[in-house]
This record gives sequence, structure tokens and C-alpha cells, in this order.
Amino acid sequence: MANVLGRGEKIFQVVIHVFLIIFALCAILPLWVLAAGSITGEQELILEGYSFLPKSVSFTAYKYLFYKAADILNAYGITLIITITGTVTSLVITPLLAYPLSRKDFRARNVISFLVFFTMLFNGGIVPSYIMWTQVFHMKNTIWALIIPGLLMNGFNVILMKNYFAQNIPVELIEAAKIDGAGEFRIFLKMILPLSLPIMATVGLFVGIGYWNDWTNGLYYVTKPELYSLQNLLNRILQDVQFLSSSTVSQAAGGATSMTEMPSVSIRMAISVVGILPIMVLYPFFQKYFVKGITVGAVKG
Repeated sequence: MANVLGRGEKIFQVVIHVFLIIFALCAILPLWVLAAGSITGEQELILEGYSFLPKSVSFTAYKYLFYKAADILNAYGITLIITITGTVTSLVITPLLAYPLSRKDFRARNVISFLVFFTMLFNGGIVPSYIMWTQVFHMKNTIWALIIPGLLMNGFNVILMKNYFAQNIPVELIEAAKIDGAGEFRIFLKMILPLSLPIMATVGLFVGIGYWNDWTNGLYYVTKPELYSLQNLLNRILQDVQFLSSSTVSQAAGGATSMTEMPSVSIRMAISVVGILPIMVLYPFFQKYFVKGITVGAVKG
């Protein structure tokens, strides 16, 4: 009987390992194709498409981005500022709202929870939002236009954090702290937050990635090039490349060609590599908190 169970466990382990390997390859191989495509010659991409191992290696796309190095470094700085500022601010105000909602002795708990959930289903739309942020709050062409609208706090993160507090912070612990004379803010700062590192890291990762990948706020509210975030600048570079490429084709059709090779395809891959590289470097440091926070915070409270 023990041998049969041992064999079954081995088969189960093999199946699980095979599944995880396939799942990992599904995540890794697209990134490999992305990196390979960014250093593949333009003609090879056009004629043969993407491949895991490029036949002809070309760094033309990265050379073109190198000419924009000053703008890219400035955009990196803007993106770092809005990502750090927005993430830290979000990790301050989100638990301040989520913690009271997790307390059953908070009378307005159900009403505010409904309002938070309502914002996940409905919103005013782009036009009213644009009018509000630009004409009422006057945020157009300011750094705050890249931080506050849409990303600073959302209902999903509040509910995720509320469920974590409700499931993992014992009420007896709070009551004991009150008996010892601790006030609500002291309980929150000294007890609740130190016990909530997994969900804080999880929400922080969500918010940070949202800020890093955001391009809509810059598209709507920013027209000054010095305030372009990384995603907005890369999008603008891609538009410029497409314009120059179409101009080159038109000139070639007319008998005059001013550019030998415009990396209109490979530069898309290079732009993606430049955009995701910092996130790929930082993600492993938050992974253990991310998995635990999602698992526990998603439990229905």
C-alpha cells in the first residue's frame, strides 16, 4: 500500500512539475521573442517574421533610441517620480480607508463599502473627467496630472486590503491594545501596519506597475515634452518612426531615398524592452509578498 501511494505521489509530482514548466515557458518565451526581435535585422523581420534566434543581429533600433537618450533619461526620471510618489501616497490613503471598513464596530461600514464598490462598476467617463481635472482642479501640464487621476486609489485595492485586515487581524488583539490604553491611530500604526506587509507589498506592486505602464494620463493631460513619462515618450517615438518610415517609402517611390533603413518593426520590440526591464528587475524582490497578499486578501470578508 505504501509503494502504491509512493508511486502515486511521484506521478503527481511529475505532472505538477511538467505543468509548471509549461506555464513558465508560456511566460518566458514571449519575452525571449521580444528581446530577440529587438536585435533582429529589419529586413529579416519583414520577410521571415519573428524567431527565437535571429539570423542577422542588428542594433539599429537601439541606436535610434540612443539618439533619444537625453529624452529617455528625462522620461525615466519623471516616471520614477510619479511611480514612487503615487505608490507611497496610495499606500498611505488606501489602508486608512480599508482598515475602518474592516472593523465591524464602524457604523458607516456598509454604506462606504457600497460606495467604494460602486466606483468599480461605474464612472463619469473621459469627457467629464477631463473637464474636472483640467478646468476645476487645473492639473493640466503639471506633475500631479500624472499622479492623481485614476491611479492614486481604486476600489479593488481597498476591498483587497479590507478583506486582508478582516481575515488576519484578530479582534482580540485590538481589544487588548485598547485595554492597555492605546488609541486607534496608535493601534493602526504600531500593530495593524506591521502585520500587513504582504498585502501592502501586493497593493504597492499593483499601484507601482499601474503608474509605470500608464500612458493615458499623459495623453489626456500633458502636452509639454519635458513632462512626458516613459510610456508617453516611447509612444511618441514610435509615432515618429512610423511617420519617418512612411516618408521614406514615399521618397523611394518618387526616386529619392534619404534613409537607408528605418527600424519601424524592430524598434517596437526595443521600446517594449526599455519599458519592461525595470519592472522585471524589481518584481522578484516583491514576489513572496505578492503571492501571500493575493491569496489571503482575496478571501471573501
